[in-house]
Amino acid sequence: MTDKDSAIAATVMRERLRLGNFIRGRVRDQAETEDILQDVFYEFVEAYRLPEPIEHVSAWLFRVARNRIVDHFRKKKVLAISETSELDDDSELRLDLALPSPEAGPEAEYARSTLLKALQKALDELPENQREVFVAHEFEGNSFKEISARTGVTLNTLLARKRYAVLHLRARLQTVYDELEI
Repeated sequence: MTDKDSAIAATVMRERLRLGNFIRGRVRDQAETEDILQDVFYEFVEAYRLPEPIEHVSAWLFRVARNRIVDHFRKKKVLAISETSELDDDSELRLDLALPSPEAGPEAEYARSTLLKALQKALDELPENQREVFVAHEFEGNSFKEISARTGVTLNTLLARKRYAVLHLRARLQTVYDELEI
């Protein structure tokens, strides 16, 4: 084991508990906490092997951890609809991975329920042609070319309809996000 490897191992052993507690205090899901901790240590190993030394290792680790936590919540806040949603039997929209986890407690469960209801209501408010394009593209994963071939509507018209749908949904859901402070 080289001196650098020994220094890395010593730092990981010294900082693991404090860093883990720091992350756990901000991210409730144990698996996500471990993932973030591993990402931080991976970045540490990569950075430690660079020619430029890390001067304040502990401060550097906590800064990286804070950044990974922010990234984690930023990913949850963004509604990656095309990757995370599906229609269930009742045609209600489910955004299981983009919404707060129901296991995160009653507040998260309330936020999740409120967001799902608001999204369904906002989608129902859309004109049918905008809703169809939005659902086909975002929920079903169809490309605009596929939708155009199937419906006979030009690409530019489909893009415009989707744009109007997105603008409407953003406006309607922003107030819900603001109220919930997600």
